[in-house]
Amino acid sequence: MADAEATAATVPAKAEKPESSEHNPSEGKPTRQKPANILDNPHDVGLKPSKLPLTAQYGCLGLFLLAIVVSGGFAVMEHWRRATFTLGAGLVWLSVVRLTCDSKVLSVLAVRSRKFDAIFTSVVGAFILFLSASVDSLGS
Repeated sequence: MADAEATAATVPAKAEKPESSEHNPSEGKPTRQKPANILDNPHDVGLKPSKLPLTAQYGCLGLFLLAIVVSGGFAVMEHWRRATFTLGAGLVWLSVVRLTCDSKVLSVLAVRSRKFDAIFTSVVGAFILFLSASVDSLGS
C-alpha cells in the first residue's frame, strides 16, 4: 500500500493545456489563443499593435467617416456620380486604414482579419469607383 502511494506521489498530475498558438504534435490540432477581452477581434490576437499614434488612427477613421457623410450629402442633393465616387474612394481609404490601424480603434469596421477586410473593402471600393466612372453623366 505504501508503494502505491509513493508511485502516485511521483506521477505528475495531468497539466492543463496552455492557451498558446504553438502546435504540439502529440495533441493533434494546434490550439489558438483566445482574446483577452470578449469584445476583442479574435482574428487579430497575434498581431502587433499599430505603429501610428492613437490620434493619427482616430484621424484616419474620421476621414473615412467624413467621406461617408459627404457621399450621403451628394446623394441627397442628387449628385449621384459624385456620391458614388466619394463612397468608392472612402472604401478604398478604409482598406488602407484597416491595414494600418488597430481593431480597437475601428471597432465594428474590423470584422475579419486585417487582410480579408482590406481586400474586401478595396475590391468593393474599386468596383464602386468603376461604376461612378462608367455611368454617363447625362448633362450633369
